[in-house]
Amino acid sequence: MSIRKFADVLREKVRKDMNNYADDLANGVCKTFDEYQKLCGVIRGLALAEEHLMALLEKVDKSDD
Repeated sequence: MSIRKFADVLREKVRKDMNNYADDLANGVCKTFDEYQKLCGVIRGLALAEEHLMALLEKVDKSDD
């Protein structure tokens, strides 16, 4: 499996999880402020992971040129 294919599959999984958690947040799953903060942290962590993955892919693409 190529690095690009691996990254695409991983990004798709991260994005799906992030969207599912955001849907939970919007639908009032959190019953306490602590639960809300935790869920926000999970979403932010997934967003950061996606950003890092995209930056890494950009570096890989540039090194292939």
